[in-house]
Amino acid sequence: MIRIRQIEPHEVSIAKDLIYRVAHRVFQDTRLLEESVAFYESKGTLNDMDDIQQTYFENEGIFLVMTDDEKIIGTGAIRKLDDTTCELKRVWLLFEYHGKGLGYRMIQELLAFARQKGYQRIRLETDRDGQIRAYDLYKRLGFYEIPRYTDHQDEVAMEMKL
Repeated sequence: MIRIRQIEPHEVSIAKDLIYRVAHRVFQDTRLLEESVAFYESKGTLNDMDDIQQTYFENEGIFLVMTDDEKIIGTGAIRKLDDTTCELKRVWLLFEYHGKGLGYRMIQELLAFARQKGYQRIRLETDRDGQIRAYDLYKRLGFYEIPRYTDHQDEVAMEMKL
């Protein structure tokens, strides 16, 4: 049975591993997975997950996992940018679960949380070329491109009014 729930502290390393494995395939990284993980860990790519409590839960946000019979198959999070704006982060889903509406389901859960918290806008960053399926999903949901709000040069920024 597929469920969405808050991440437990002991599951952070499992969630990070899932994100690295999916990203490795999405971006067609030619390095061995272990080399790729070591490289991105050295860059601090997922540092926001090192203290999920502070980064998300204590920051008017949430970090969710999607499970299939207790196996983590996906992730998604919301964190506060300012009093009216939050950010959609870490939406990843194992490839074998793509095309089943589960990414949409996760995002809907996160959007409901953001609305309940009173946010007026939600932003995200994505790689339009490498993550074309995600980009298309965000467009269908009503996100539109905006000027970059971080220094991530290889990503496109998007926003949606809640």
